[in-house]
Amino acid sequence: MAVKLETPLGEEDVLKLRAGDIVLLSGTIYTARDSAHRRILSLPREELPFEPEGAVIYHCGPVVRKRGESYKVVSAGPTTSARMNLYLEGILGLGVRGIIGKGGMEVGPFKGRAVYFAFTGGAGSLAARSIKRVKAVHWLDLGIPEALWVLEVEDFPLIVAIDAHGGSLYR
Repeated sequence: MAVKLETPLGEEDVLKLRAGDIVLLSGTIYTARDSAHRRILSLPREELPFEPEGAVIYHCGPVVRKRGESYKVVSAGPTTSARMNLYLEGILGLGVRGIIGKGGMEVGPFKGRAVYFAFTGGAGSLAARSIKRVKAVHWLDLGIPEALWVLEVEDFPLIVAIDAHGGSLYR
């Protein structure tokens, strides 16, 4: 049975999850890859274009189609998360409660505060079905894949791969 969660996530939300749980996530998520992580950590908190407390960051460079002044996500497959390990402590230190990606990350920084959700690589069009709309985009100067996309999702199917108790499906 899947656990339904809404963003922003609270501490109690992540502490009740265990590695292997299926989650249907709804609410607002934010895409961020290498360049966006660097920018997030280089800015004072008050200059960030989103509230990191309880946020979920998706390691994704979406494929988007622009129609007039709006965007539609065509595909949103995950990128490999391990290369963002360098930024993990800083990102979770801002209060981010969830990371979505593929391949896993270091387990230690998640303990007591966040979870890592896995989404299958190569299934970007499936992920796009859960994206109901693009709410905003920031930092297009980084390029479309590296920009910070603000996405509204509904019942985004995920698996808890690393929990806040040190459990990991990758071990």
